[in-house]
Amino acid sequence: METIVTTEARRLALARAGLLKPEWTGLPKRATGRNLRARKAAHRIIRRFGYLQLDTVSIAGARSHAIVLLSRLEGFDPELAEALLRPEEPLFEYWGHEASWMPVELYPVFEFRRKSYRRHPWWGDLVRQHPNIAENLRQRIRDEGPIRSLDMEGGGSRGWWDLKLVKRVATALWSSGELAIRERRNFQRVYDLTERVIPDCWRQKGLSEPQAIEHLLVQALKGHGWASSGTLSQTWRLTNQKKNIRTALNRLVEKGEIVACALLGDDSKKRPGWIRYKDLELAARLKRVRPRTDQGVLLSPFDPVLWDRRRVQQLFASSVNMATTVCRCLPVIGLWGALISRPIGQPRSSRYFQSGLKKGR
Repeated sequence: METIVTTEARRLALARAGLLKPEWTGLPKRATGRNLRARKAAHRIIRRFGYLQLDTVSIAGARSHAIVLLSRLEGFDPELAEALLRPEEPLFEYWGHEASWMPVELYPVFEFRRKSYRRHPWWGDLVRQHPNIAENLRQRIRDEGPIRSLDMEGGGSRGWWDLKLVKRVATALWSSGELAIRERRNFQRVYDLTERVIPDCWRQKGLSEPQAIEHLLVQALKGHGWASSGTLSQTWRLTNQKKNIRTALNRLVEKGEIVACALLGDDSKKRPGWIRYKDLELAARLKRVRPRTDQGVLLSPFDPVLWDRRRVQQLFASSVNMATTVCRCLPVIGLWGALISRPIGQPRSSRYFQSGLKKGR
């Protein structure tokens, strides 16, 4: 088993997350305007992690998914982040880490989840329970074209957990793969038939579940650098898959794609984990890197670097707590705030508070 110390794992995490200089990250640094070049830069960031988690809450004018891109691409237009999903773009929306935009080449990988979600994980066999609603919705979309969730029939709704029945059925059809999200308008989903959204070359493929789990584990490591089995599992919400994950990791070791690697903490304890061979080499080269401590970057609490609180504590000796709050000086703006005990990369002795507001960015 290989060993990596906390400092190396921390710098590797920052490099793979696109938070160091481009020569170390292999990712673009700037993206201005709303042109094809800016879109491609955003796509490269998303491909690095395999997903861009969506969230409705706006932080001083930008939602979480926009903040993830803004933190890596100087000059990025937050409004472009809201329009990345559209027809013929190489992205699709599905359940990744959570509801996420993902590279379209991952569509075949999630065949196992679409099959599993024929019985919805929250609402049960909703489509069979309400066959008329499901068929009417299919027929309406087939005949009239894409439909916004806002335009669906039914009584009022008070949020995600009190959706109108027809919206729940639409979500169930999307989760099982019968429908797809064509785009978002004002963050409202626009549903369409899957064959009119996902190209045939991706729909007609399909990986077996063991193949899919292997693919997802490698993809997770591309974004994390070093990671524990728990982090890899939670990256894709692979619940109740402990045995299958262990089997997949062993197969990847046999193929020479990854290697078992213990994290040697500052407390001299070893914590088991995994790493790609090429990232083990990158971690060794990053030893000479000295990240600047006089400049910060605004990160969303849902950033791929931050959502795993245990990992943040292990690598950065920091704790992150989230809260929705209202800034008294700007009473109309709701903020997601992240309380971070110190800036990533700074010495342990310093203390720091970072909120979701930074000059409107």
